[in-house]
Amino acid sequence: MAVFKSTATFGYNAQTGEYGDMIAMGIVDPVKVVRTALQDAASVAGLLVTTEAMIAEAPKKESAGGGMPGGMGGGGMGGMGGMGGMDF
Repeated sequence: MAVFKSTATFGYNAQTGEYGDMIAMGIVDPVKVVRTALQDAASVAGLLVTTEAMIAEAPKKESAGGGMPGGMGGGGMGGMGGMGGMDF
């Protein structure tokens, strides 16, 4: 395979699917971009390898709909003036 005989400028053109001299093909990546990509990839890989557990929120069980709310119940019209003598 040609990759093993590579030089410093030899690489893979993902757009065309060909191997070749990156400079001759007009593909030049800034060193800072490549270095940052490799550092970030190594960091994520390290996290995945060393992760033994994951913290997640447990699903909440939804209860059935509520009944009548507490508080003052219905019943009668007590306390209203002028309504005396009304027996049910």
